[in-house]
Amino acid sequence: MFIRRTTIKSRETGEPYYTYRLVESVRTGTSVRQHTVLNLGRQFEVPRAQWGPLAQRIEALVQGQLDLIADGLDPTWDGLAQQYAARIVSRRSAPAPADTPADDYRRVDLERVEVIRPRSVGVEHVALETLRHLGLDVKLAQLGFNRHQLSAAIGVIVGRMARPGSELATHQWLQQRSGLGELLDDDFASLDLNRFYRVSDRLLAHRATLEAFLYQQECDLFGLAETITLYDLTNTFFEGTASANPKAKRGHSKEKRSDCPLVTLALVLDGSGFPKRSEVFAGNVSEPETLEKMLQRLVPTPGAVAPTVVMDAGIATEENLAWLQAQGYRYLVVSRERHKQFDPEQATVIHAAGATRIRVQRLLDETTGEIRLYCHSTAREGKERGIVERFSTRLEAELQHLASGLHRPRRVKDYDKVLTRIGRLRQRYSRVARYYDIRLEKDAASGQAKALHWTRVVPTEETLPGVYCLRTNQTDWDDATLWSTYTMLTDLEAVFRSLKSELGLRPVYHHKSKRVDGHLFISVLAYHLVHTLRLQLKAQGIHLSWDSLRDQLDGQERVTVVLHGDDGQIYHIRKATRPEPHQAALYNALGLPHLPGRTEKTVIDPSAAATQM
Repeated sequence: MFIRRTTIKSRETGEPYYTYRLVESVRTGTSVRQHTVLNLGRQFEVPRAQWGPLAQRIEALVQGQLDLIADGLDPTWDGLAQQYAARIVSRRSAPAPADTPADDYRRVDLERVEVIRPRSVGVEHVALETLRHLGLDVKLAQLGFNRHQLSAAIGVIVGRMARPGSELATHQWLQQRSGLGELLDDDFASLDLNRFYRVSDRLLAHRATLEAFLYQQECDLFGLAETITLYDLTNTFFEGTASANPKAKRGHSKEKRSDCPLVTLALVLDGSGFPKRSEVFAGNVSEPETLEKMLQRLVPTPGAVAPTVVMDAGIATEENLAWLQAQGYRYLVVSRERHKQFDPEQATVIHAAGATRIRVQRLLDETTGEIRLYCHSTAREGKERGIVERFSTRLEAELQHLASGLHRPRRVKDYDKVLTRIGRLRQRYSRVARYYDIRLEKDAASGQAKALHWTRVVPTEETLPGVYCLRTNQTDWDDATLWSTYTMLTDLEAVFRSLKSELGLRPVYHHKSKRVDGHLFISVLAYHLVHTLRLQLKAQGIHLSWDSLRDQLDGQERVTVVLHGDDGQIYHIRKATRPEPHQAALYNALGLPHLPGRTEKTVIDPSAAATQM
C-alpha cells in the first residue's frame, strides 16, 4: 500500500486542490493496476515523510500484525493508522451467505487472540433509540437534512447527552471514543469539524418547527393534557470576552459568575416538564419583559381551554398579569406583596409529611376577583429563621465593631462617616436590616458620633417567617390543587439544574451569537430525549437522575476480536460486549435489544498479498 496525492480542479471555481488516497497495486494476469483502498479526503495533514511508514502500519494492522510498528513512523500517527485500518476492515465485511451454518467453527491460535478498538455504545444505544422513538430522525430528513447532515445532527445531540461539552469536544469524542457512528452505519472518523458547526446552525434555523414537533410527539406518547404552562429563566456565562456577541452582557449570574458576560435562556414547559419553547436573551435582560414574547406563539386558539401559566414573583408584574388575562390565560403566581395576612386560627392543613406541614388561608379579592392563598410551611419557616439568625449575627457583629471604635484611637468617629457605614451595612444585610432600629447619637460639642444603639424589632405580619402568598384568577381549583400546582416550579428548577450540570449548558465557548444560540438549543434538544427516557423508566419503577443512568450505562462497548486461524486466515469479529445485569435491566425496561449494532465478520487472507505489488 502507498499514499498518493491527486490534483483535482473545483467544478465551481476551477481552482485546483489536492485529494489523498490510500492505494494498492494489484496484479491481474500479466498486468498491474492501482486500486484505491481508501479515500483519505482533502484534510490529510500527515507530513510526506510519514506517508510510507503510515501505509506500512495500516497494511500490517489489516493483516493482523498488530504489534508490528513500521520503521520511521512517528507515534503521533499510530492512532490515525488504526482508524484507517478499522475503516478498511469494516468495508470488507459482508453479510454471511444464506447457506452459512448457524454454528461457524474455526481452529484458531489462542496465543494470538487480540481485542482491539473498544468504543462505548451503552448511552449511545439508549439515546439513539429514544431519538428514533420520537421520530426526530425522520423529521430532520423531512426538513432537508441529507445523510451526512443527519448523522452530524444526531452526533451533536447524543454527544451532549453522553459527554457534555463543546462541539469541538463532542467531535473528538465521536471520533476517538464513541461507537455511535457504527450504530448509525456512518463514519465519524472522516467527519469535518466545520460540519458540526454548520449542522448546529441548521438545527437552530428550524427551532420553532422542531420544538412544536417534539412536544406534539411527547404529548401523543405520554397522553399529556396541556393544562399547565411553567415559565422561568436562567443564565449561563462565557469563557472569554464574547465581544462579537451583542447578547453577551454582564448581569446578575445565578452561578455567582457576574464577573463574566452572560446570556439568558428562557423556557416554557408544560406540567410534565417537557419544553414547549426556548429562547435566548441578552444577559442583562429584564425578566418581566420576556414573558409576552415567549408566549405569543403559544396563545390559545379560540374555543380551547387556556392553560394556566405558573411563574415566580420576578416575572409576575401587573402588566404581565393584565396581558395574560387579555389573552385568555389563567395564571398562578407568587405574589410580590410584602403584607402577609396569615391567621393561624383560620388556616387549614393541606399537606403533612413527617415534620413538614403546609397550612393555607384562602381569601377572595372582591375588587379583582382573584384568589389570594396564604401558605405557611414549617420547613420554609425553619430555613428562613436560620438565614435571618445567620445574617443578624453578622450585622450585630459589624455594629458592635463600629460602636466600640467610637471610644478607641485611630477608629472612625466622624458622625457622617459612621452614618455612611451604617447605610452600607443596611444595604449589605438588607434581608434583616428592617428588623433593627439603629440610632446614632451625636456629640453636640465636637460634632462627632458619641454612641451607637440598636434594638431588634419584633416581626410584624409583614415579616412572618415561612409564609408566602399565591395569587391566581383560577377560581375553580381548591386549595390543595393550587398549592400542588405551584410546587411544579421546583420541577422547573430541576430542569435548569439538569441542563447546566448534566447537559453541558455552561460555560459557553463560542463567540458568535448564532453559534451560542445553537449550542444552547442542542442542550434543549438533548433534554427532550433525557426527559422522555426518564418518564419511560419511571413508569417501570426506575427513578434515577440522568447522571445516575449515564453512569450505569457506561461500560458496554463494541470491540473487535482478531483471531488467527490454522488455515492462515485472519478473522476480525466486531460486536458489542454483553451488558452487565444492571444495564440489561434498563434495556428490558425500555424494550431494547441487549447488543447494540450488528455483528461484523471479516476474513483477511494474507496470502492475497502475493498477488499485490
